[in-house]
Amino acid sequence: MNASTSPAALVASDLDRTLIYSAAALQLAMPDAEAPRLLCVEIYERRPLSYMTETAAGLLEDLAGGSVFVPTTTRTREQYFRIHLPGPAPRFAICANGGHLLVDGESDPDWQTQVRERLAQSCAPLKEVREHLLAAADPAWLLKERIAEDLFAYLVVDRALLPEGWVKELSEWAGRRGWTVSLQGRKIYAVPRPLTKSAAMREVARRTGAELTLAAGDSLLDADLLLAADRGWRPGHGELADTGWRAPHVETLTETGVAAGEEILRRLSRAASPYAT
Repeated sequence: MNASTSPAALVASDLDRTLIYSAAALQLAMPDAEAPRLLCVEIYERRPLSYMTETAAGLLEDLAGGSVFVPTTTRTREQYFRIHLPGPAPRFAICANGGHLLVDGESDPDWQTQVRERLAQSCAPLKEVREHLLAAADPAWLLKERIAEDLFAYLVVDRALLPEGWVKELSEWAGRRGWTVSLQGRKIYAVPRPLTKSAAMREVARRTGAELTLAAGDSLLDADLLLAADRGWRPGHGELADTGWRAPHVETLTETGVAAGEEILRRLSRAASPYAT
């Protein structure tokens, strides 16, 4: 779709723990015999990793066929390409928390340039933040440390051993340097504050001429995306739910786990239907 066609709704949705779920995040509370049928949408190291309900898969296929559906994730491009969502291949996707804007599967070089210039001007360098993370982390609970796309850093930790207050202290240190910290499952992300999903969403809206922007997400790194959209949804689980985060135009669902993913898609579909292409 381009700006010369009829404007449609743009749907920018986070993926992990918003639309797709690992086995550990499914939260299937019902008896096994009543559990929904699941569709595997990601394989990692030859094993199934991420799922959605079959009902959610059908909803997403219809939604993607009638709107500008933009997967919007903190995943790297390599991690994103492991996911095979139902429906037509999205023309646009946002990876690395807005660091890469994919157009037909390729990272837009102009967008990359804009991002790196913005980071150089607005926050401490990645090297300084990474060195602090490694110095402050305890090998007793640090499992892995990673650099993502040369843009941000994250740690994989043993949550049971993570000291109370450590993430808060890190957040305060990082905040003074223009960075944001987010705890998601076993991962602690340190992301430059200017690196946002919302900026990339606005760029896709500009290119497509979308009249309405809709968004969904569950973590602190999705807050700017939800605030920037005309309407938003968040599930009953996740970092935003844990902190009680709210905004007037963002609906808070009671559903959790994979059932929340299905309900989010149901509501996104209803909101986008008047603008269906």
